[in-house]
Amino acid sequence: MSAPELPRLVLPGDYLGAAEEFIPGRGTYENRGRIFASVLGTAVVDPRDRTVRVDAKNAVPELEEGDLVYGRIDEIKPAMAILTVLTTSTGRRGVPGAPEGTIHISKAREGYTESFSGEFAVGDVVLARVLQVKPSIKLSTAAATLGVLAARCQVCHALLTAGPKDLVCPRCGNRERRKLASGARPGGPSTHAPDSD
Repeated sequence: MSAPELPRLVLPGDYLGAAEEFIPGRGTYENRGRIFASVLGTAVVDPRDRTVRVDAKNAVPELEEGDLVYGRIDEIKPAMAILTVLTTSTGRRGVPGAPEGTIHISKAREGYTESFSGEFAVGDVVLARVLQVKPSIKLSTAAATLGVLAARCQVCHALLTAGPKDLVCPRCGNRERRKLASGARPGGPSTHAPDSD
């Protein structure tokens, strides 16, 4: 049996199909053998398992493996960096609860990394890929396109700018190194990361 022609946009309470034909998925509910939309969004049928779901408009972000996320480094330990996950790269809303994630030292960059010195510092804003969501959020910045987007001077806390070989503080002249995302120029016009204290 072919998938039903579902409306492109559905409202909460719109009928999506019978429970004997489909399995209710995210954004739906079942009542007396009938499946209805529980949120405003687009109805989608997965033909592989006959699941019907509604992809909500302006949904609260839910992290999944493979997602790209923005995070703020909160603590550096010998073997891991601990950060707050701020939002997904495709979302406009923050991740609920500002969950904590970690980047193991082996996932900071390609190849061997002896220490986090020169990779990240507390307060840096990074772009990272989600490797695992449960039971804890594990992230990676190993790919060249991932890493630090915005960094603050560890002496005076001004935003660092990109110099020829390293990052330079325009206020105190301090020079620092980071594992930058390719194309990122901290302090420059192409940086879209939040300017958080």
